Amino acid sequence: MRKKYIALLLAAAMCSLAAAGCGNAAGEEQQNGVQENGDAKGDSAGTEDAGNQAAEDGMDEDGQETELADGSVYYLNFKPEQAKEWKELAKIYTDKTGIPVTIETAASGTYESTLKSEMAKKEAPTLFQVNGPVGLTSWKDYCYDLKDSAVYGNLKSDDFALMGEDGSVLGVAYVIETYGLIYNKALVEEYCSLDGAKIKDAKEINSFAKLKEVADDMQARKEELGILGAFTSAGMDSSSDWRFKTHLANLPIYFEYQKDKLDTTDAIKGTYLDAYKNMWDLYITDATTEPTMISGKTGDDAAAEFAMGEAVFYQNGTWAYNDIAGNEVADEDLGMLPIYIGVGDEENQGLCTGSENYWCVNKNAAQEDIDATLSFMDWVITSDEGRKAFRDDMGFVTPFTTFTEEYQPENPLVAAANEYIDAGKTSVPWVFSTIPSENWKNGVGSALLEYAQGTGEWDAVKKAFVDGWASEYQAVNGQ
Repeated sequence: MRKKYIALLLAAAMCSLAAAGCGNAAGEEQQNGVQENGDAKGDSAGTEDAGNQAAEDGMDEDGQETELADGSVYYLNFKPEQAKEWKELAKIYTDKTGIPVTIETAASGTYESTLKSEMAKKEAPTLFQVNGPVGLTSWKDYCYDLKDSAVYGNLKSDDFALMGEDGSVLGVAYVIETYGLIYNKALVEEYCSLDGAKIKDAKEINSFAKLKEVADDMQARKEELGILGAFTSAGMDSSSDWRFKTHLANLPIYFEYQKDKLDTTDAIKGTYLDAYKNMWDLYITDATTEPTMISGKTGDDAAAEFAMGEAVFYQNGTWAYNDIAGNEVADEDLGMLPIYIGVGDEENQGLCTGSENYWCVNKNAAQEDIDATLSFMDWVITSDEGRKAFRDDMGFVTPFTTFTEEYQPENPLVAAANEYIDAGKTSVPWVFSTIPSENWKNGVGSALLEYAQGTGEWDAVKKAFVDGWASEYQAVNGQ
């Protein structure tokens, strides 16, 4: 990925880091009655704070009441873990302005299919998401040009926008996220105090070789540590498998791109699949659950195992804080490590940082609904209510200028992530947004599960990874 992108991504949006990733299925729908506050602010990029406050209060900048416009908002949310919070925020907006806002959330792993189904309906979403350039390919003809919108005007950099070939702005990122290996500092310290421990401090874990040495020893001494395993269960149901078929897969893809100086490809080579295998073997061997049982394990199971102090390491992101807070692991005992796979400059490797959450507005919606949607988006990123909801309820770090220091989330995982930036470590970008399709991910996930259960060979994972990439790329791009 371009160095400029990474530098801007980190400098502009990672003064604090949080977010989400993917979570448990919600799939709920809620309608909140009513109307909208005045003119759409889509033509007022970079609106001043006074104008923002006036608009959210239903008045123009001179303090005069604005006329409520017709129109409504239907947002198809990608993130199940924030379904409840989006509904609550929508209700606040509805009560304040009168704009009808519908929030529907796709179940985990079903967003693309849900979006296709909803877009075919008469009352289609007015606001939806794509996961990056590849996701945009399927939906670019549905995207309203946001170049004159306030939400685009408040972006810190064009590196957070999805641009059309004609210079149009087809999508804007609304959250920047980071993931790695969350770990329990107290358990690591307890391990370090044992006779014969492989490390004396967590900082010594700076490579795959050292991680494996430590995890193997923790697993062998799990009774001494009072844990069930070094790693949480690698659940392979839809609430959890994305952690491995997408987020873990990001590492071998990234290092191949880095080696071959690529941003994307129509045919992955699988150069580092042996390293991918080594990490997967570690996850399913030094774990709370036998490999044969992971098909029935969920994301909730993994979160609970870590939260209750039953495992030391948990692959997930800063968005997972709300799932583990308030249990056995104290905030001050939450740390993060990079996902080492034995490739590249591991001592200088940082965490995985990026976004797969880009807002797009449906250009086929009625103009009054487009205007209502643009106003809602603007209110979310400029109002006190919206920014506090992002900060406190959703834990988001955003790429918008409106999120000043007081609107950054208080999250110990964010602080841990920032330590790597402050130390000058090289963050790993989210290149999984170049994965050709959801079918590719599912093929890799199925092969990983069969390998773990002993019903398949690693060669099947390689085939799904390499051959599946080429065939899915051709299918998606009509070749």
